[in-house]
Amino acid sequence: MYTPVHFAETRREILHDLVAAHPLGTLVTLTPTGLDANHLPFELDPEPKPGAPHGTLRAHVARANPVWRDFRSDVDVLVIFQGPQAYITPTWYTETKPASGKVVPTWNYCVVHAHGPLRVHDEGEWVRHQVEALLRRHEAAQEKPWHVSDAPVDYIEKQLAAIVGIEIPLIRLVGKWKVSQNRSAADRAGVAAGLNAAGVSDAPTMARLVHDQGVPPARVP
Repeated sequence: MYTPVHFAETRREILHDLVAAHPLGTLVTLTPTGLDANHLPFELDPEPKPGAPHGTLRAHVARANPVWRDFRSDVDVLVIFQGPQAYITPTWYTETKPASGKVVPTWNYCVVHAHGPLRVHDEGEWVRHQVEALLRRHEAAQEKPWHVSDAPVDYIEKQLAAIVGIEIPLIRLVGKWKVSQNRSAADRAGVAAGLNAAGVSDAPTMARLVHDQGVPPARVP
């Protein structure tokens, strides 16, 4: 990923926060027929371990999905996590546009690229543990969280038999926070105000990230 130094985010805790907040990652693998991409919800274990200095990603895939069999084991996989993003109109550059007109549209975004070897887990206990961990996290906000035990045992066993676990020890983690760091303070203020008035989904979060340049950014919600 092309990452100019002023857009680089290297703090591991900030990168982990984005992954945790936006867990649907794009898993990119190299197969005998070329590149393949799959979209999977991941669980992140943030603890560094030998061979996994940036933590570990875990997920599961359908047994019918060839991704767990056809990947090149000698090539690390890539998982892309997309955080907040927003179109930036040059009309929001309240200092530069009136002064020179030398402005063009752009797009602000936060992304994390996670790299590491793909490990396959076809042990029933490992797969069940991974599914339960995913459920605990995403059901926690429900008034009456769903539990595996809510479904018939034989049905759950059939469902678990139809999936395979995957694990990626993270050997490299790259973050890019393109949030108007290359603009003047006045232009950034104009961008933040424009985003706050835009009313689109990621605008408030992006506005805060743009506004906070020059001080340590808050963690991405």
